[in-house]
Amino acid sequence: MRITTLFFFCFLALLSCKQEKPETSGKSDKEKSITSGIDKELPDYAKNATIYEVNLRQYTTEGTFNAFIPHIDRLSKMGVDILWFMPINPISVKNRKGELGSPYAVADYKGVNPEYGTMAEFDLMVKTIHDAGMKIIIDWVPNHTGWDNPWITEHPEWYTQDKDGNIIDPIDYNTGKSWGWTDVADLNYDNKEMREEMINCLLWWVNERNLDGFRMDVAHGVPDDFWDECSDALFTNSKIFMLSEGEVPNHRNNQNFHMDYGWSFHHLMNDIAKGEKNVNDIYAWKAENDEKYNKGMHMNFTSNHDENSWAGTEFERMGNGHKAFAALVQTFEGMPLIYSGQEEPLKKRLEFFVKDPIGFKDYSYADFYTQLNDLKNRNKALWNGEYGGKVQFIGESENIIGFQREKDGDKVVVMINLSDKPVEFNVISHIDKVKDIFTGKSVHYHDGDKIPLKPWEYIIASSN
Repeated sequence: MRITTLFFFCFLALLSCKQEKPETSGKSDKEKSITSGIDKELPDYAKNATIYEVNLRQYTTEGTFNAFIPHIDRLSKMGVDILWFMPINPISVKNRKGELGSPYAVADYKGVNPEYGTMAEFDLMVKTIHDAGMKIIIDWVPNHTGWDNPWITEHPEWYTQDKDGNIIDPIDYNTGKSWGWTDVADLNYDNKEMREEMINCLLWWVNERNLDGFRMDVAHGVPDDFWDECSDALFTNSKIFMLSEGEVPNHRNNQNFHMDYGWSFHHLMNDIAKGEKNVNDIYAWKAENDEKYNKGMHMNFTSNHDENSWAGTEFERMGNGHKAFAALVQTFEGMPLIYSGQEEPLKKRLEFFVKDPIGFKDYSYADFYTQLNDLKNRNKALWNGEYGGKVQFIGESENIIGFQREKDGDKVVVMINLSDKPVEFNVISHIDKVKDIFTGKSVHYHDGDKIPLKPWEYIIASSN
């Protein structure tokens, strides 16, 4: 089937997204746009950035800010630009799960977890990150708090309550039943005072702690009009970076977030790895995705803290194809994420509620990620969002994805066998003046050439 034909049928291919939020207005997502007049454009440093998620509790044996500091220079040399830390706030004791509790059960929005260190030690870590030329964003939990949070007793009206006036844990708006997050209490966004204090806490971290942005947990569970208020306040104050955990088009189209999770693309890659879907489904996904979004970018990943702990490592989910999918994540449209330990590589599921150190030793995948991060940094074709080149498919295969991206004279050509069998790729484009980034050899292809690729083999060639 030709690619043009696949695109014609793309609208029939509806791929499921993890936790999709209902529409909140009659306008289509692409009609919604920012009207505040506030500059919400992507910060310059994020235009060619790679993001790295830090699971601080498990990162070192100590699990502290001070113990992480020696890794900062290493990550900078690996080409990481933005460090995203899982929540660093104190964790509630009441109703906690496991021995140490979930970092997402926040006991104090303006404090740091004493198990991680002091605020002064956090400030030192932030300065060290900035001195290394990187930015830092922290995980923020706006949907709920821990049961020990002082808001519970001081402002019970700031929480969702049942008919008897009891504060409840969060409810799945798709089913009307509890998510099972019994260690946290659901916040009531009908309360104006709670909204104002939430924004004040966010501004405090930007102004007083010198943070560069936030990853918003369960962003799809918070009303859209709060994000309008919140982003107006934050962007008026500073040029920060905003990441939504959800995959809700108007989060980006309204410019309240620069980036959201590429959940549907991630699940599609997992399905391809299992042999349940193929490259044709990527063509369909991309065409549908392009219709939904007109601003920002997805964060693409083969792992993160949720996937690793609950769904399995990339080795479990993607088998021998894990590196092929990592190559796709690093070169496709969107910002690539590297999760803690993937450069080791991490081959175990990290426990979520107890201490379970990664155990860094060899960093045997560090060179792989360094090469790809360096390529993204220097080649404008791989830059993020509107600052990079659009994916242009260059061949036909249900098992091999082949594409090129071009921007301001820079070009990248990618061919990846996303199957466990040898396959030939039929090139339908003329390709020259690029070199394989791993071998340094010049790459020349003509329309009609058949390129053999081994199972899970990938070719990445660049003009510079």
